[in-house]
Amino acid sequence: MKKKDLLKNPVKHVDIRSFDATKIIDAMREMSFTSRDTARAADILVKMINEKSSANILTLAGSTSAGGCMQVYVEMVRSGMIDAIVATGASIVDMDFFEALGFKHYKGSPFVDDKVLRSLYIDRIYDTFIDEAQLQACDRTIGEIADSLEPRPYSSREFIAEMGRYLLKNSKKKDSLVQVAYEHDVPIFCPAFTDSSAGFGLVLHQVKNPRAHLSIDSVKDFYELTQIKMKSATSGLFMIGGGVPKNFAQDTVVCAEVLGVEVPMHKYAVQVTVADVRDGACSSSTLKEASSWGKVDTVYEQMVYAEATTVVPLIVSYAYHNASWKTRKPRKFAKIYA
Repeated sequence: MKKKDLLKNPVKHVDIRSFDATKIIDAMREMSFTSRDTARAADILVKMINEKSSANILTLAGSTSAGGCMQVYVEMVRSGMIDAIVATGASIVDMDFFEALGFKHYKGSPFVDDKVLRSLYIDRIYDTFIDEAQLQACDRTIGEIADSLEPRPYSSREFIAEMGRYLLKNSKKKDSLVQVAYEHDVPIFCPAFTDSSAGFGLVLHQVKNPRAHLSIDSVKDFYELTQIKMKSATSGLFMIGGGVPKNFAQDTVVCAEVLGVEVPMHKYAVQVTVADVRDGACSSSTLKEASSWGKVDTVYEQMVYAEATTVVPLIVSYAYHNASWKTRKPRKFAKIYA
């Protein structure tokens, strides 16, 4: 088995513009179980987009970007459905920025011997393969961007904006999430930024520049995201997976309260997850549970217990073909930090 034999079939990202999911979502609305939940989630997303004053936040955890949903999120930004993003570092760097540099994710198998994959320098995300050598090239690029910047603390939002600026001249793929978000003034936050290729690149940067280097300030991230909440009468969350991005976005309500600013709970909230609730983990806590913390209102909230790549393209395609995003004025929140 040779490396080229395993890395030959790239993952193709679904294009929600190429099909209209209206009929299937309408049918699901009259069904039961996860189908009806999925239809209600689509309806709530449409309400979020149609409410012009709502600050809509997309949160990303897990590997859906590597698994074929990357362009779904890009189109949400390009169409003005989303005003800010909170994500894991892996979603933004290892998956999106990685492909912007010209690299690919490949269709693989969970049944290949992982020792063989390691010997070939191939990393596996369930049934998806990545060339580790290319991933390390991504690490080094992050280090090079850091080397070019003033040595000081940066929020992840600031650093990711610099990644977007870098891609304007250097991208091999012009419609990456990092670049499109930068071009549309949609801020991206990664509160656990160094838990990704970014971490390796920034370690390289700090070792290379021991006396004068940049760092990532996650507290600054929290305050910057909370500023979005404080500047918005209404807000909505469209959450893929859970983890830090979910909790970070929800906590802006509490943070504003601690700062002495009274803000309403997030009016709209959809979460797509396969996590169980019985172990008490924040990744799986229901949106109703979040209401007890003062984070999410329960009028327009929906949990969808499904593997995200199976339902997210349907939900967002429905919103693309039914919501009033064409007349929605972009919030351009990246400009509030200038």
